[in-house]
Amino acid sequence: MMEDIILPLFMCVVMPIAIVWLVMRTKLNETNKMAEIMLKAIETGTPLDHDLFKTQTQTFRKKSIKERLLGYLTAACILIGLGLCLIILGIVFCLVNNYTYETGPSVMILLPYFGGILFAVGAALLVVYFIRKKTLAKEIEKEEKALETPKEQ
Repeated sequence: MMEDIILPLFMCVVMPIAIVWLVMRTKLNETNKMAEIMLKAIETGTPLDHDLFKTQTQTFRKKSIKERLLGYLTAACILIGLGLCLIILGIVFCLVNNYTYETGPSVMILLPYFGGILFAVGAALLVVYFIRKKTLAKEIEKEEKALETPKEQ
């Protein structure tokens, strides 16, 4: 009985807490290093390079609307594919081994349910992609025209 609860408890409680702690610790270390560099530069009187203190997200170029839409499409296709694979794998595995909800291992019985959830989220993202593509068609067209015309100086 106790062995059955250890894995779900780890996956649902311990692992998310560890991920959040690791991300926060990384950001805190990055901030501390930048503050340390600033303090040393101020103490020595050297001029500061402002580009040095931009975070990685600030240095990346802004994604266009079309690129963001393609991100939705990519995520939708991946989730739908994973969902279908889990559904098929779960059904085939249960049929081949003649598992039912009472006799089979709980994870194998739940595979089609997890697959269904992934499939539904992927389908929702696909719907969002098509709706946003239709509603943002004018903005995408403006963005493409702005990229085609060279800027005059």
